[in-house]
Amino acid sequence: MIRLQALTKRYGKFTAVDGIDLDVPRGELFGLLGPNGAGKTTSIRMIAGILRPTSGTVMVGGIDIQARPLEAKARLGYIPDRPFVYDKLTGGEFLRFVAALYGMQGPAIERRIDELLELFELAPWKGELTETYSHGMRQKLIIAGALVHRPEVIVVDEPMVGLDPKSARLLKDLFREFVTRGGTVLMSTHTMEIAEVMCDRIAIVYRGRIAAHGTMSELRAQTSSEGMSLEDLFLKLTGGHQMPRLDTVLDA
Repeated sequence: MIRLQALTKRYGKFTAVDGIDLDVPRGELFGLLGPNGAGKTTSIRMIAGILRPTSGTVMVGGIDIQARPLEAKARLGYIPDRPFVYDKLTGGEFLRFVAALYGMQGPAIERRIDELLELFELAPWKGELTETYSHGMRQKLIIAGALVHRPEVIVVDEPMVGLDPKSARLLKDLFREFVTRGGTVLMSTHTMEIAEVMCDRIAIVYRGRIAAHGTMSELRAQTSSEGMSLEDLFLKLTGGHQMPRLDTVLDA
């Protein structure tokens, strides 16, 4: 469902994403990991059609998102790492607005909005302005907005930020059910435990390139790291095992 071919993004002389090739098929929950500045969010935004690649292609459901952006984006739900909503809209109005961007309105979409608000325990605040929502409530509203048009692909950047444990568990279960039904999820996260438990396959990005990708067994084989946790594999591949000395800042 998602195919990246030689995907590259440059800012002047700096290369943020350097020729990434990747295939994420239907029915898979795929994790994209990497240290800060590795190119994860830039890649996510190019897949979502927010950033234009310097070169290379992004295919969503066999559709080039640059050549046919409306068709590709109609299949995709995007959940950013920072929940932006319009403060002077109510929760219900915000979801109605998002649905209208996809040409959806009427009684069926009203039922869909009510279902999503109920699922994320936002129904009591449907008529409240989103400026009164907490960070976690805004995050849940953004997730509902990504699902309102029934996408085939979900692209999500740090999905659990701001969510309480119950909501985080709900989202995990929702993603697993979504891929079981044939959907595709590409998820970027810094939380190794979440990625190791949730993801079918994982790619570790370092300095704009994929350092390794595959199942946990395949990652261990590629790095000759039998028995290592994902956190240890990640640190080994990204140089994080060379931890700085702390005594200089902690000594009296």
